[in-house]
Amino acid sequence: MANYLFKRLLLMIPTLLGIMLISFIIVQFVPGGPVERMIAQLQGHGVEATARFGGGGAGADISVSATAQSTGQSSKYRGSQGLDPEFIAELEAMYGFDKPAHERFFDMVVNYAKFDLGQSYYRDVSVIDLVLEKMPVSISLGLWSTLIIYLISIPLGIRKAVKDGQAFDIWTSAAVFVGYAIPSFMFAILLIILFAGGRYFDLFPLRGLVSDGWQDMNMIQLTLDYLWHMVLPVAAMVISGFAGLTMLTKNSFLDEINKQYVLTARAKGLEEKQVLYGHIFRNAMLIVIAGFPSAFLAIFFTGSLLIEVIFSLDGLGLLGYESVINRDYPVVLGTLYIFALMGLIMTLIRDVVYVMVDPRIDFEARTV
Repeated sequence: MANYLFKRLLLMIPTLLGIMLISFIIVQFVPGGPVERMIAQLQGHGVEATARFGGGGAGADISVSATAQSTGQSSKYRGSQGLDPEFIAELEAMYGFDKPAHERFFDMVVNYAKFDLGQSYYRDVSVIDLVLEKMPVSISLGLWSTLIIYLISIPLGIRKAVKDGQAFDIWTSAAVFVGYAIPSFMFAILLIILFAGGRYFDLFPLRGLVSDGWQDMNMIQLTLDYLWHMVLPVAAMVISGFAGLTMLTKNSFLDEINKQYVLTARAKGLEEKQVLYGHIFRNAMLIVIAGFPSAFLAIFFTGSLLIEVIFSLDGLGLLGYESVINRDYPVVLGTLYIFALMGLIMTLIRDVVYVMVDPRIDFEARTV
């Protein structure tokens, strides 16, 4: 197992490099970059403006002057026709675009290896500080949703397997199919309409993780207020997320129920509960339990994005969305790097959990 883990850790390096390279290339072709945005802002507010840029350590105010000239030269930036080329060059240097793409990528890789993710273009704060600030919200959403999904899906899946083809299995399948068909953001909108002052009831808050004045609350009040705000976003993610795990649990148990060792245990006169939880459970739950890191990762990365936007939860999903809209490339690439690194680590943890659940699994005999 140690050799396998070492190989997987080594494999993370080229994998991360590949993800970073693809992300970097895509970013280069996205229109409306920071230079173009600044040009548009300056054109809208006159030729004299002060740009705020947080790349100079503690942040710096850089005054730039756009002098209109009829140079006749074409520019690669939209809206820059007639502007002084020296001014354009100053803007490029301010945002780090004065270097060739391969040099910028190499510098990024070196800095990321030291966990220096750079500075946000539009906020006077480092990217790593932004990520650490927003991460608790996203982790909170993902962790609560994953735990509740498991607490619902595992008993429901076991029950559906035991009652396969019976009335309970049929009518619960309708709820499972609804969960499959409707995405989480649609449930979020429905819950807002029903319970957050949309049209019917005004029982839960519409936005944020805590209420105004939370600084003056004691621990009990703060905990209750936090849970009150978490009800709707977590409910939206749970409703759309329990279906897949429920069917996975059911099918896993059905596969084990029809195996020879189960028939042998029943032939020995063991009660059905002893057969189910003493023999079937461990084998059937292997894939379910070992899939917990991956399930948490999927909810943490993909499920929470629109939920954070809809409920104005200041987490990584909302941060990533705003960064893409604002073309804040250091934040975009930095969060992608964190996501990729966490994904690889979670995949490694999943393999370790497999071995813990079933020691018979031997990754040493596999090629990585």
